[in-house]
Amino acid sequence: MFRPIFHLAFPVRELEESKNFYVTTFGAKVGRIRDKWLDIFLFEAQITLHERPSEVLPIEEHGVRHFGAVLAWSDWETLANRLDEMRIQFKVRPNVSGVDTDAEQAKMLLSDPSGNAIELKAYRNLSVALEIK
Repeated sequence: MFRPIFHLAFPVRELEESKNFYVTTFGAKVGRIRDKWLDIFLFEAQITLHERPSEVLPIEEHGVRHFGAVLAWSDWETLANRLDEMRIQFKVRPNVSGVDTDAEQAKMLLSDPSGNAIELKAYRNLSVALEIK
């Protein structure tokens, strides 16, 4: 049975550097590779990285723009520990808020080499924290 695949595309400064970041940092798989773009598969999503340095915004102009994933709690903890061991520069270090409440969540924020912000979260009680009906 086919499951939909979420797809996202965005510009990067340098294709090889970006590919190496996603593969090394997250274990992303590489798909199609073309002259000025390539696909990576990350958290069950297809992400197309387009080498378009003129379209990469300066960090101060990103505002709230970011992408990310909600992971299982244990997967988030494992990834947070691994990224910390890799000495990744975080925009927001791994942290947990709302401890011992239904809204308890874990969060970290980092950027790829082109400044694209990546937010990774986990929730103790997903349906309550996200108010899923």
